[in-house]
Amino acid sequence: MVEKLNEQIYVIPLRETRRAPRWRRANTAIKDIRAFLARHMKSDDVKLDASINEKVWEKGSEKPPRRIRVRAMKFDDGQVQAELAKE
Repeated sequence: MVEKLNEQIYVIPLRETRRAPRWRRANTAIKDIRAFLARHMKSDDVKLDASINEKVWEKGSEKPPRRIRVRAMKFDDGQVQAELAKE
């Protein structure tokens, strides 16, 4: 049985996605979210919920949000699962 070890809420800044071409910013934002969680939760196995993807792509690929609030859970097998945090 897999147990939850750690649960954390992060506000991830996505303003660095402005370095990407305008038509690729949402793709870059998803990669940045995954990299942020891998670095802060110390795991390479990061799974993002569909709600995060929908929030980033809400206004299209050219205008992702400036920041996103996610709830990340790390399990004892090393996997991190993230979902959109409730406001």
